[in-house]
Amino acid sequence: MPLDVTRVGCTVGAAALGHERSSRWRPGLTAQGGAAPCHSEIFAPSGDGSGAAAALALALDDWRNTPRPEGCEAEDRRAVLWVQMREAARLVGRPYRPGLPEDVRRRVIHVLADTPEDALFALEEGVRCRDIAFVIGEMLGNPRALDFTASRRLTLAAERHGVPLYLVRLDARRDLSSARMRWNVASAPSPEPRWNPQAPGTPAWHAELFRARGHRPGEWVLGDGGRHLAARQFEAASKQHAPFEQASRKAPAFPA
Repeated sequence: MPLDVTRVGCTVGAAALGHERSSRWRPGLTAQGGAAPCHSEIFAPSGDGSGAAAALALALDDWRNTPRPEGCEAEDRRAVLWVQMREAARLVGRPYRPGLPEDVRRRVIHVLADTPEDALFALEEGVRCRDIAFVIGEMLGNPRALDFTASRRLTLAAERHGVPLYLVRLDARRDLSSARMRWNVASAPSPEPRWNPQAPGTPAWHAELFRARGHRPGEWVLGDGGRHLAARQFEAASKQHAPFEQASRKAPAFPA
């Protein structure tokens, strides 16, 4: 099912339909003139590794599809900052460079923080650096240091300097936050491989966008649509995870 299919039986005017489509999140949105969210949160369990994978995929989708200003070099050579609380790294592991996409594996700057305060300091310094393409953070639970004030500081710094932040909240409850987009992500059954039914399928995630500025809430099944970010609307009634619809030929792939 394509991402922008409307509900069956609804009759709307052309203007209303255009507004409805434009208000929905979809892969490759930044390629159509939309701005990448400056601060996103991804809530995920610590037992399946879905948080970091989905955060990286969303970050790559925004980064690779953001239009480049005239006069800039064709290739964005900026580094990628990856900040983990040591407790989070103990549960989900550190980034595995050989498994990352080729265009980012040599750019990752990995930081291990002993305390939530150290992690927040590294995240804020990262979004203040214009030589960073984007920042990924992984924090465990609901530390007292990560209150609304700290969240607001991260949002304002990311907006001011134009460096997006994708913060993974492992085993955390939904609390107050100024993040512009807030996701709840968990692993989902992979689609059946095309040529060999016995082979493992590509990674898949059930993603719920429950808060966003400028986008309607919704649920999707996300995955790798053949080196392209793919998404289809989640059918809550049937719980079926059919093969993905390729959403954009210019959208990036999920990490291997």
